[in-house]
Amino acid sequence: MRKLGIVLVEDEALILEELCLTIPWETMDLEVLGCAENGIDGERIIKELEPDIVITDIRLPGKTGLEMLEDAAVEHGIILSGYTNFSYMQKAIRLGVFDYLQKPVDSAELIASVEKLRDMILDEEKSRESIVGSDMGIELPQNVKNHTIRMAIDFINENYSESLGLQDIASLTHVTENYISALFKEETGMNFLQYLSIVRINKALPLLRDTGMNITEIATATGFVTPGYFTKIFRRFMGKTPSEYRNSE
Repeated sequence: MRKLGIVLVEDEALILEELCLTIPWETMDLEVLGCAENGIDGERIIKELEPDIVITDIRLPGKTGLEMLEDAAVEHGIILSGYTNFSYMQKAIRLGVFDYLQKPVDSAELIASVEKLRDMILDEEKSRESIVGSDMGIELPQNVKNHTIRMAIDFINENYSESLGLQDIASLTHVTENYISALFKEETGMNFLQYLSIVRINKALPLLRDTGMNITEIATATGFVTPGYFTKIFRRFMGKTPSEYRNSE
């Protein structure tokens, strides 16, 4: 199992030090690559170091944690916050933030969240090795027999351009998030976020090939929260950036 990299962003020096020194990162096969005390430095460090996971407060000097996650196109984030502002939580969901933990954060709760995210990332990487794509798209599982997952897939296909989360699928199918997550993986061979990302990429391909829409417009039209995030996910699955794909056609 490879060691994942983490960046910590927290403006309270004592809390940042506590996160660095008291959480057993090494025993979880994790490595703290860098730390920052404001959103601007945090964004710079994230772009330089490309960590697997970013753990951040929301209220930061210079730039909020949510702005930083968005501008740095962070794929896997955990929010630590003393605020229960609903608009913050909505934006966190839209950005695909993995968890939103209330301060003061319980160490055991943070460790459990990080371990769950670590396992999800490694599982994504393992299953992505079996995903085969071409310039015409990435093949998705066909003839899924489970009614609940067929309902979820239909919902994704109809709403991929909107902000979607696992909680939406759980609400639609009237089951828990944990249950639908496990069932989705069992029936399709990939997790919900991977499936949604591939649907969005497949929808983006003809827009790149056949229209004059720019990258920002295509990202928005296919449900990616920012052009940077679109580019990161597109490169991960297609092996090239959207611009490189367009220019190769």
